[in-house]
This record gives sequence, structure tokens and C-alpha cells, in this order.
Amino acid sequence: MKLLLDQNLSPRLVAALADVYPDTAHVRQFGLDKASDDALLAFARNRGFIVVSKDADFLNSQIIRDQSVKIVSIRHGNCSTKKIESILRCHADNAANLAATDGLSVLMLY
Repeated sequence: MKLLLDQNLSPRLVAALADVYPDTAHVRQFGLDKASDDALLAFARNRGFIVVSKDADFLNSQIIRDQSVKIVSIRHGNCSTKKIESILRCHADNAANLAATDGLSVLMLY
């Protein structure tokens, strides 16, 4: 499963999660750190990525505009990169289920 980490998440998560999510990338790797939500959604859709974000506005725009892109929404307020890593590790099975299930487009992690 290919995860694309949004600009509001640390690029350090790519290496930190490589053993669980080996195909993880950060938007900076593709020059998308300042891209619009629409551009990011189109990139993710065209490359088969699941977008991981903490941005509630991004989630809302995805629901309204493009349900073909799957989103992992981290709803945990301000927290450390280590905490986000822990959340994603703990929910690896849920993320795999999201990737494998047609019709399921959002995984909200609290």
C-alpha cells in the first residue's frame, strides 16, 4: 500500500514507517508541498496513493470533490511525530483494510 504524507506531517515519517509501510512518500519528494488540495488529490489518484493528513479542511475537500482518493485522517490534535508514527503503526491493519475495500474512502484515526 502506497501512503502519501501530506505537508502537515513530518518527512521523517517516511523512513520511520518503512518497515510497516514500505511504499510511503512525502509530498516534498514530488514538489507538492505547496500544491493545492485538488492537485494533491489528482496526483494521489493517478499514482495510486492513499493520502495521510491531519488537515480537517483537506478531508472535507476530499469528501466534496473526489471520493476516488482514499484518505487516512489523523484526528489527534497537536502531537509529536513519534505519536503519529505510533498511531499509524497501531492502525496498520485498518489501513490495509482501507486499501483493499472498494467503496471505503476514509479511515479516521483518533
